Amino acid sequence: MASSALSLTGCSNINGFLEPNPDAFNAPGTTHVEIVVATTRAPAATRAVMFGGGRAPVPQFADMLVSIPPAANRKIGDVQWPKQLPGNALTDFVTLRADVINRDQAIATFSRLLRESNKSEAMVFVHGFNQRYDDAVYRFAQILHDSGALGTVAPVLFTWPSKGSVFSYGYDRESANYSRDALEALLRFLAKDPKVKKISILAHSMGNWVTLEALRQMAIRDGRVAPKIQLVLLAAPDVDVQVAEEQISTMGPDRPHVVLFTSQDDKALAASKEVWGAPRLGAIDPDVEPYRAMLAKEKISVINLTTFPSHDEFNHGKFAEDPKVIELIGRGLASGQVLTDSRVGFGEKIMQTTASAASSVGHAAGLVVSAPVAIVDPDTRDHFDAQVDQFTQSVTHIGPTSEPSQ
Repeated sequence: MASSALSLTGCSNINGFLEPNPDAFNAPGTTHVEIVVATTRAPAATRAVMFGGGRAPVPQFADMLVSIPPAANRKIGDVQWPKQLPGNALTDFVTLRADVINRDQAIATFSRLLRESNKSEAMVFVHGFNQRYDDAVYRFAQILHDSGALGTVAPVLFTWPSKGSVFSYGYDRESANYSRDALEALLRFLAKDPKVKKISILAHSMGNWVTLEALRQMAIRDGRVAPKIQLVLLAAPDVDVQVAEEQISTMGPDRPHVVLFTSQDDKALAASKEVWGAPRLGAIDPDVEPYRAMLAKEKISVINLTTFPSHDEFNHGKFAEDPKVIELIGRGLASGQVLTDSRVGFGEKIMQTTASAASSVGHAAGLVVSAPVAIVDPDTRDHFDAQVDQFTQSVTHIGPTSEPSQ
């Protein structure tokens, strides 16, 4: 189990970069990303760390402002960590503000961010295993920036007590369990806010466990998931397939639209399968049984990233790395609609994105849209049956050794 756990890391080993650098505020060409944080982590001893891996008896809150370097100095999908302190805002992610705040201040900060967004939409990000607090903040800032969702949503980071160690897989799993009530309470609060029109959730890896548990609990207590929670993106979920099916089914028929990002070459989830002795939802082949039937039954849309290249040697963070995928997420969030838009299927947007990639780099980018959808929704299937078949065949003939797009 220890050797398997070594494969489950996808996070930076850098620590202590949350000390604010006010001198970086006016760096030309930088973008500022503000995030309100709700966490079940216990406070850390130093301001540069803020929150550690311990469990807080009650939720804590923070207001984070992160500077992202100019586009010319960075690659989409990457977090540019400072190589030394203080970081250089022209080349590095730099913390501009890192304030621990109380609940009332967090509510006021969220309300301001919601007013500043143009869709009255909240986006909640739930990170995965082996993630320190600074990792979670910088990764969410990167996702918001690179997806184009910045300014269209009010971002809320829900971060739970991960120890940030590959040897603490069991502790992290129990911390996810410890945090499900707090996440449910957060989602319930957002749903009751009359100014919030829509809530989207993006969960990664083990964060999918706490997310699905919180939504399942909400459905059991209230008879359904809050209607404002319309979109749930499950990225590389480290959840037993059968357990995930039960969690989603328990939410009932009036549940959010669920989109699964899966990749059969995810080495972290392969290691998790060895630990648990059961397949993980984020590593299934959605075109084979029994998964195809299960996904169709639960009406789960699937985006198969298996042939996408990854900068992560474990292929566990593709959803946030590839420019086409992160743009795809942003388009879905910015549309103000669920992914099964009655006028233009989200699958059409996927096809447009991949078609653009194919024309620019000479081959299909490797994005396979799979069952329960040869494409993700009925409208797209109706419009693009022939094109879907042709596209799927073309991707099938692209081997994993194809040159990745740059």
